[in-house]
Amino acid sequence: MNGEELRLNILNLLDVLEDELENGKFVPFLGKTMIDKEKSLSIIRDIRLSLPEALRQAELIKQERQRILAEAQKEAETIIKEAEEHIKMLIDEHEITKMAYQQSREIIENAQDSAKQIRLGAKEYADELLQEVERYLEEQLNIVKQNRQELNVAKR
Repeated sequence: MNGEELRLNILNLLDVLEDELENGKFVPFLGKTMIDKEKSLSIIRDIRLSLPEALRQAELIKQERQRILAEAQKEAETIIKEAEEHIKMLIDEHEITKMAYQQSREIIENAQDSAKQIRLGAKEYADELLQEVERYLEEQLNIVKQNRQELNVAKR
């Protein structure tokens, strides 16, 4: 018998016992009811015989319920742990990405600063070279002027 049949059997036996008590003969002066003792005891014995099986079935159901709950709890903990690890990984990836962007910005800024310094240095160097060329040319121009003056003085 499965659990449902046992439960129905016990309920049926209790119904039969209840009917026996309700349909017993009332004794007017005593205010009591006469019932078939043997039939009532037989029903009670049948209930007692069915109860251990019902209790065993109930215990099995309880154990199965506890096993299912423990399994569900374990699965829930596993899911939570995996979710926390995934979140941590995403946060780490986000932090790594943030750091990479920050480093790239710093590298770009440093490159731009270096390029600016190089441009300024190149301009200063070119200006110094041009200044030297200008001095050299002025000297040469002065020499040319002197030579012309000397030529003009000698011509006279």
